Amino acid sequence: MKSSPRLISVERSQSSVNLRFQLLQAFREHSMYPPPVENPFLKKRNYSWWHWVSIGLGSVLLLPLRILLLLLMTIIAWPLTLAVTAFYPKKQSQPLPRWRRRLTNPLVLVMSRSLFFILGFLVKVKGERATPSEAPIFVVAPHSSFFDNFVWVFTGLPSIVLRMETASIPLFGRIVLIGQPLLVSRWDPDSRKNTINEIKKRATSSGEWPQILIFPEATCTNRTCLITFKPGAFLPGVPVQPVLLQYPNEVDTVTWTWQGYSAPTLALLTLTRLFTKMELEFMPVYVPDNEEKKDPSLFARRVRNVMANALQLPVTDHTFEDCRLMISAGKLTLPMETGLVAFTKITQKMQLDWDTIRKHLIEYTLIASSSKGGTIGIEEFASYLMLPVSDSLKQLFGLFDRNHDGTIDFREYVIGLSVLCNPANPEELVKLAFKLFDIDEDGYITEEEFARILEASFGVRNLEVSALFQEIAKENPKHVSYFEFKSFALKHPQYARLFSTFLEIQASHVFSCPKGIKFTGSEESES
Repeated sequence: MKSSPRLISVERSQSSVNLRFQLLQAFREHSMYPPPVENPFLKKRNYSWWHWVSIGLGSVLLLPLRILLLLLMTIIAWPLTLAVTAFYPKKQSQPLPRWRRRLTNPLVLVMSRSLFFILGFLVKVKGERATPSEAPIFVVAPHSSFFDNFVWVFTGLPSIVLRMETASIPLFGRIVLIGQPLLVSRWDPDSRKNTINEIKKRATSSGEWPQILIFPEATCTNRTCLITFKPGAFLPGVPVQPVLLQYPNEVDTVTWTWQGYSAPTLALLTLTRLFTKMELEFMPVYVPDNEEKKDPSLFARRVRNVMANALQLPVTDHTFEDCRLMISAGKLTLPMETGLVAFTKITQKMQLDWDTIRKHLIEYTLIASSSKGGTIGIEEFASYLMLPVSDSLKQLFGLFDRNHDGTIDFREYVIGLSVLCNPANPEELVKLAFKLFDIDEDGYITEEEFARILEASFGVRNLEVSALFQEIAKENPKHVSYFEFKSFALKHPQYARLFSTFLEIQASHVFSCPKGIKFTGSEESES
């Protein structure tokens, strides 16, 4: 007997989808490799008993003395700073006269040297600092501590990007005004755009403004890698001088990350050390070519690679957004590492944005909430989808489980939803799935029809599908319209994939096949 038009349509669609599935498998195996480091925002400290003894002795002998000297220095420096920075406007639209900088710079240098002595910092500087005409911008990495701000002194008191509120901090706020900072307001919606324009204006001012100092990573890491450089320092397309910053100490009391000791704790620990080493290296000026001037992201990547090679460190695509995801994961009672997805790579390759990934994190939490360690196993996956563990579901689970460890982490979940559950034409796939469910072709799916196809897809008889069916059925509990089916499938891509599993992965063994439909690989056919 000749095949029906519907049979031919199904077979053609299946052939096309199977080919696409093979391509997806290849993509899954050869792209989106995990980052070379697991968590650049975590600093683990394992102090030995001797380290704790030295910290204890320092707490008794050094800490009180240093705190007393810091208080004394503050009492002396405060009135002097107020005097030399009198009438300094907070937001400076014009460069200050050179005579004002000549007046204030010596005072800041004396105060800084005194501060380094009191804190026990031994700073070693390598290389030569570029002039404003040679490199209007300094880019410093890796950024790992609030002590990194000391670089400001050794780079000639350049301009820095600073929050508006910071300029109001007593003493410190007045000191940083000397460098004519670029102040950013959290409340101004145009603040980011204005800051970028201000950086461009100053960087191309031919030396009228001070040089600009930027930490392109935009957040602190543990110095085991260089994360993604933000493009702000590279937008003007002018030469930059890379500056390497390291702390070659046996006992690390300076690294300040999102997970680990707090800033006050690290400050006190540092004050208990006899001395703290800090190394600063000015690298050769990096002059961008025409391609890099047109593409700030390319410019940033190449400068990062140069710095990483000099430091002999790997690079990753983690960014500050990964920190935000970590914090969000913590608030959702998941391990903070869950938020690490290498945000830049995923957003670029998957064309996702922050809000979408944040929404996926909430969905992921619903599945992983009962799982110890914050990862999803096959049981949690099946429970969330309200389906039994079967061979088909295991194969679907395997498409998410990229490293084949039997669990899905958040990064794998995001990639899985984006690549595997969002086909090129999702509505066409949903339409095909609906036609296959609608056995009697009346434009509606009943619970019996729904159960029949899912039983065929998953090779499980007497499948309980009532809960899932009622999730889809909104207007009438007895049947589901195409509009309801499509709305649910597109909003819940996990289910959209399940609805067409037997077309996608050829993992079904059809027990009861609708008349007039033939599935490739099935031994049943029309007679």
